[in-house]
Amino acid sequence: MNQRTRRPLATALQFSVRLSSTRRGARLARLLATEQLRSWGLVSDSTVHVIAELATNAALHGRVSGRDFRLRLEATPDTLRIEVTDTRGDRLPAPQPPSPDVESGRGLLLVEALADRWGVHPGPVPCKTVWAEIDLAPPL
Repeated sequence: MNQRTRRPLATALQFSVRLSSTRRGARLARLLATEQLRSWGLVSDSTVHVIAELATNAALHGRVSGRDFRLRLEATPDTLRIEVTDTRGDRLPAPQPPSPDVESGRGLLLVEALADRWGVHPGPVPCKTVWAEIDLAPPL
């Protein structure tokens, strides 16, 4: 795991960005979030994977032509919350094991395995927000 000793957070830190609902937007979400987490001293491989999966899902499954998705990070002393909001509130995600011969469809299973909690918050219409929380270990 790529992890540094974490400095304790005195207050909540926030980061938010709107990106195009494209593969390029999903990639940019991962890159920008990684740099932001690095500046906070909170970057880890599992966190980056969760962000990448949620952003990719927004770009592929939550895509509406001409509309963006939003990535939001909030770090408190105990928790990192990742939120991705897209404009397909009519398509709520659910992790289901794909058939063995399918090459995709495992993203939310990874999120479920890597995050401590995750869920979906519907609205406001036409949006939904898929979120994941990762508990932060106390500093050493």
